[in-house]
Order: sequence, then structure tokens, then C-alpha cells
Amino acid sequence: MGSASTLLRQCAVMVGLVAVLAWAAPEAAKGWVVGTGAVLLAVFVAVSLHRHRQIRRLAEEIDEVLHSGRTVDFSNCHEGDVAVLANELSKMVSRLSRTRDQLSRERNALADSLADVSHQIRTPLTAITLMLPVVERADDARERKRAVRELESMIERVSWLVTTLLKIAKVDAGAMHVERREVSAADVARRAVAPLATAMDLCDVNLVLELDEVASFQGDAPWTAEAVENIAKNCMEHTPPGGTVTVAVREDALATTIAVSDTGSGIAPEDLPHIFERFYRGGQGAETTDGAQVDPVGGDLGRPWASDDGSDVRQAAGFGIGLSLAQALVSAQGGTLRASNNPAGGAHFEIAFPKLVV
Repeated sequence: MGSASTLLRQCAVMVGLVAVLAWAAPEAAKGWVVGTGAVLLAVFVAVSLHRHRQIRRLAEEIDEVLHSGRTVDFSNCHEGDVAVLANELSKMVSRLSRTRDQLSRERNALADSLADVSHQIRTPLTAITLMLPVVERADDARERKRAVRELESMIERVSWLVTTLLKIAKVDAGAMHVERREVSAADVARRAVAPLATAMDLCDVNLVLELDEVASFQGDAPWTAEAVENIAKNCMEHTPPGGTVTVAVREDALATTIAVSDTGSGIAPEDLPHIFERFYRGGQGAETTDGAQVDPVGGDLGRPWASDDGSDVRQAAGFGIGLSLAQALVSAQGGTLRASNNPAGGAHFEIAFPKLVV
């Protein structure tokens, strides 16, 4: 309605202009002026109506895009300003479509993450609930001590899981404070593996440090140490008794690297592309030392357990969220984290902090 009234006003102005010109023209030219004005008015009305129909069609199609999600075909618009308008609207529709697809993917990812978080927390809580009656009924002091130790570890796992999820949420929200200062890579490596010393002894896993004492990088020491610790913990959990976890620090003209490798079975080729995904698990389970299947609910918190005969049985673990957190912490500092397999066997993780080029 607004466009029609605008067209009528424009036509009225043109009619008035033609009338003034005809009144001012010589008597012999009045007919020519009126005829020419009528032709021009007709052409103006035809062109305006054509453009009005095109714009109205564009508006209707955009409305359908916004409400039904279908695509718009702008290929029929080739005329002047309308073509420019159609081109800009086409760009807008493409951006809206990409944004809609991205939101859909993020919504699905959020739903999957919530389901995974629920499972990760519910599993140890269920185990704790089942263990409580065992502790209450245990008459043997050794059995009670073993059950209490398992309860403590399950509680520790829930605490670690919640803390890790909160850290990942801070990284995703851009709320993590990252310092940029000169950091000794060797000191970071030592700081990272220190909390794992006892666990490695209990698992009978050897720790080897190959450190370049002068290697350094620009980054955040605490966050980098936590990333290396998560990687070393994962390697420890996938290394058999008697195996070795090696942490090596190197520096060259291009980057400072912190590499963590183990002598375990390595990473399956089908798992490599997904190893840093949250809650991703390689395989469906693992075997204990007696060949029994163990459900890999331990995430990145595999712990050595004492079996009934006193020997240590290593809890199998998937890749969980520890590696995902490690990658997020490294990426937030401008570094990269890659996973591969050693030619001689075992997994290999490498953190690289490129040298700043001035």
C-alpha cells in the first residue's frame, strides 16, 4: 500500500510538470509537449510497476526464508538497482543460512555434551551408591580398607571431572586469563609430571625426562603444565606395567616442543582423527591383567587398584576429556597439539609453541 501511494504521488508530480510545460509552451508545441509527457509518464509507470513487483517478490521470498528455511533464487533479477539489491540480499541469505546451520550443529553438540556429562557423573555416583553397603557390611578390615579406598578414588574422579568441565567452559567462553611471558619448557615439564610420580610407581611405569634446559617459549606456565600433565596421565594409563613414558623438551629456530610418548599399544588409526574430541573413547573396553573385560568408565582418571591377591590391576580408560582440555589450553596460548604413533610402537603427543617473528 505504501509503495502504491508513493507511485501515485510521483505520477501526480509528473502530470503537474507536464501541465506547466504545456501551459508555458507555444500554441503550436502544446500538443507535442502533452504527447511526449504522456509517453514518458506511461514508461515511468510501467518501469515502476515492474520494479515494485520484483521488490515485492524478493520481500515475499525473504519472508519465506525467515519462516520456513527454504532458499531464495535471485537469478531472475538483472536490472540496475534491483540487481544490486538482489545481490546484497543473496549475501545476507547465505550468511543467515550458514548461521542457522552453525547454530544447529552447536545445539546438537551441546545436547551430546550434556548427555556425556550426565553419563560421566552418573557412572561414579552409581558406583559410590553400590559401594556404600559393601563398606557397611565388610567385617574384614582389609576388605573395608580396600572399599574405602575405591570410594575415595570415585569421589576424586567426580571432583576432577567437574573441575575439568568448568575449565573447558572458561576456555570456550574466552574467560581464561593467559599470561604471555618467557617460560622455561624444562621447568614446565618437571612441574607437570611431579604429581604423577606416585601413580607411575604404583603402575610400574618408568618415567624418562629428556630436557633441553635452555629451551623456552612465550606462554603461560601453569596452564601449559596442566596440559602436559593431562597428556602424561593419559600415556601412563595406556602403558602396560614395565613400560615407559618419555617427556622430551626440544628447541630449534622455528619452535619449542614438548613431546610426550609411551610404549603402549599406540592409537588406533580410526581413533586418531577424534582423539581430542570431548568424551571420545577408543574401542569398547580393555582387558585387565587376567584378561577380563573392564568397562572404560574411568575417563582420564585410570587408577591402579589392588586385586584380591594383592597384585595391581590397571583400570582401563578411554581418551575422555583430559586430552580435550589439553588441546584447549595449548590453543589458547597460540600453540598446537598433535597426536601420532611412534614407528616402534606407542603413542606420541607433541606440543609446539612457534617462535615469534619480529
